[in-house]
Amino acid sequence: MAPGAPPDPTTVEDRRLLDDGARKANWKRWGPYLSARQWGTVREDYSASGDAWNDFPHEHARSRAYRWGEDGLLGFCDREGRLHLALALWNGKDPYLKERLFGLTNGEGNHGEDVKEAYFHLDSTPTHSYTKALYKYPLDEFPYQQLREENRRRGVEEREFELEDTGIFDTNRYVDVVVEHAKAGPDDLLVRWTLCNRARTIATLDVLPTLWFRNTWSWGREGEDYAARPELSRDGDRAIDANHPTLGRFRLEVGSGPDGKPPQLLFTGNETNAKRLFGAENRAPYVKDAFHDYVIDRRQDAVDPEGRGTKAAARYRVRIPARGQVVLRARLHGAGSPTVVAGADPLAAPAFDAIFEARRVEADEFYAARTPKGLSVEETRVHRQAYAGLLFTKQFTHYSVREWLEGDPVGPASPRERLTGRNADWKHLYNRDVIAMPDSWEYPWYAAWDLAFHTVAFAAVDPQFAKDQLLLFLREWYMHPNGKLPAYEWNFSDVNPPVHAWACWRVYKMTGAPGKRDRVFLARAFQKLTLNFTWWVNRKDAEGNNLFSGGFLGLDNIGVFDRSRPLPTGGHLEQADGTAWMAFYAGTMLSMALELAKGDAAYEDMASKFFEHFIAIAEAMNTFGGTGLWDEEDGFFYDQLHVGGRALPLRIRSMVGIVPLFAVEVVEDGLMARLPAFLKRLRWLLANRKDLAGRIGHLEPLRGRGHHVLAIPDRERLVRVLKYVLDEREFLSPHGVRSLSRHHREHPFALETGRDVHRVGYEPAESQSRLFGGNSNWRGPVWFPMNFLLVEALERYHHAYGDDLKVECPTGSGRYLTLAEVAKELSRRLGTLFLPGANGMRPCFGHDERFRDDPHWKDLLLFHEYFDGDTGRGLGASHQTGWTALIVRLLGGADGERRT
Repeated sequence: MAPGAPPDPTTVEDRRLLDDGARKANWKRWGPYLSARQWGTVREDYSASGDAWNDFPHEHARSRAYRWGEDGLLGFCDREGRLHLALALWNGKDPYLKERLFGLTNGEGNHGEDVKEAYFHLDSTPTHSYTKALYKYPLDEFPYQQLREENRRRGVEEREFELEDTGIFDTNRYVDVVVEHAKAGPDDLLVRWTLCNRARTIATLDVLPTLWFRNTWSWGREGEDYAARPELSRDGDRAIDANHPTLGRFRLEVGSGPDGKPPQLLFTGNETNAKRLFGAENRAPYVKDAFHDYVIDRRQDAVDPEGRGTKAAARYRVRIPARGQVVLRARLHGAGSPTVVAGADPLAAPAFDAIFEARRVEADEFYAARTPKGLSVEETRVHRQAYAGLLFTKQFTHYSVREWLEGDPVGPASPRERLTGRNADWKHLYNRDVIAMPDSWEYPWYAAWDLAFHTVAFAAVDPQFAKDQLLLFLREWYMHPNGKLPAYEWNFSDVNPPVHAWACWRVYKMTGAPGKRDRVFLARAFQKLTLNFTWWVNRKDAEGNNLFSGGFLGLDNIGVFDRSRPLPTGGHLEQADGTAWMAFYAGTMLSMALELAKGDAAYEDMASKFFEHFIAIAEAMNTFGGTGLWDEEDGFFYDQLHVGGRALPLRIRSMVGIVPLFAVEVVEDGLMARLPAFLKRLRWLLANRKDLAGRIGHLEPLRGRGHHVLAIPDRERLVRVLKYVLDEREFLSPHGVRSLSRHHREHPFALETGRDVHRVGYEPAESQSRLFGGNSNWRGPVWFPMNFLLVEALERYHHAYGDDLKVECPTGSGRYLTLAEVAKELSRRLGTLFLPGANGMRPCFGHDERFRDDPHWKDLLLFHEYFDGDTGRGLGASHQTGWTALIVRLLGGADGERRT
């Protein structure tokens, strides 16, 4: 059995996962790994200025060959991004063939970049043996200019202007395009496109299932990433042969249209149209945007009459009855695939549809085994679609920083500025992997701290993928030689919260029963994480006093300053969250070392090392300079600004002061009895530093509890902080814990620096400033990752202190709950974001009544980046299911006590 696999793989999908992990069958070779957006990314930016959005804008995407990847509309590709299959559409009115999702660039949106389409991920198994997604395509002209102009007109105090706001769906003049994939075998992919006309009149569409190779041949390079030019060719009137030097031979067979006639097969090359873009001569006669020219401009000479190329499409001209539907079918299979019967019609409707039904039933069985008992119908819907969105975020990403910096032999010389600009000190970094992205359109690149949360959600459905993802970022071609993890594509050197160790520890515990867990995985992760921890200690402790300042730490505009830039006051910040994250890191590493020491005594020394790191950081947090970062008067943790020899607390009640609660570990007496060296060190500390015993959690063994507690706050301070956290006038919202206290609505924080006044006020929805581009706001909204860590911490505190510790929840209500009960209450509130309320509305959709009343919208869900701190309306990236998929761990108490 593969490490981390379910102990009793009774479902068909579980057996596929086992076979794939054991390399018996490559079930994950094909998946929804095709990005929703490749344009406007760092990889495609070859400018001197580093302005990725303008160097490769949306207008170039249809005509310009990508260098590092591809994008498409709800498509599939192989796990190395060589061959792609996706849909293109034209309603007879749009200015462009619809081949990809449209959205605004960072400079165009009044709150940053934003996709402006209506699409939903409905279902997927981990091997993608079955997937289902929905795209809503308007029958009237797509309002590209209206979306741009209205969002450009709006200021930061106004909401974003979305596609639904244009009224284009108000009269139901649109087609629901349902895209389903089912695998008959690892290299046998069936596709079904169901086009449902919601209008009262006939809809006529051009529908072009499109097959193409990523361009690896135009750059003048050789090697494993640059195979010789592959070829697509016509084989009769219903098939396209695909021949690739490393992928092998595949065949796409397409069915007849609703009129019983075969589609028109079109061919071109996946080559840049230099003439259209730059006024230069094309190097190839048939170029990337040929199908646009052929269908919309009716240029017969745009496509290759010989039926050869690197991009091909089956063009259907379909008439969909009023409120009716049509179904199109295709099958992509490898040469000699055993699941394709020679001489039989591979698209014959009964057998073809039976495969889809079998895979759908298998998906139901797989998720039934993983859905918490007792969930309501609506909770089950949330659970299933959250996993679908999570699985659809897996994307192929290719990025060799050294080659990107150098530029290619064929093409303009790389600007000199690039060699000292973005990511110039990451020349070792080489990506060619399927990676879980935060959002396949808005964030189609990995982010290290996002990924940690993704893996915790992945662990219940694909434990091996979760572990592989975590180890991947610790490999030498990802991790910097100095021990730093790559933050994200826009700036690998930026600093994200160090949560990778927590994710490794959580995934380890989630993917096996005690005594049967994957210790090899844990040991591999621990060794590399030690290097990363050392990087933090050496680089982010400005004065060597165990108080850390790590930059913006993923919380963007939460502070009064941009914390990733030099302070306008001079001096430096000692960050409550930066320091607490390091205590959290040290405590997690301690727990990992203690676990590994059960089988290898050498790890006892490492446990002692991280124990002392935790003690030093927690002591500094609580007592350095007298009070550390604790404010005794307010009963809260604050950042401190050090300038001119003075320390000034920045009294902003924000998530920054709640992060210290995350750093809590419980060490069982029974375990320590088996580790004499570690126990000796603990006893020495208790004998010689009695001042620490009651101030750092509860180092003395808790009477009758059988364990020691390591935490930044002692019991008294924990209760004082929770009084704010659970106060509905402060942090506690109807839908979770806010990132900034509502107290700051009437009492904004202000700091004068010379002639400037820097302010922080409560902003429950979109940001009111342009700090960090304005598409991310930590001054009031609810964010899932931080709420999830708080829920876990409360469960650990309950394990530590038991039912004897109760707090008022909500503050002022007179109702006292144990900390386990508080954790369940926070989980319940987070769940309400996606569930219909008393008025039938799901808070995440705001006041859009379509999602309550319209049968074609009401069961659809989106998992946003963050949520309005007052109303729960979804904000930011609309498909950031990555970390918001953590809802699956909270519904119905899915994780039990997450301490186990």
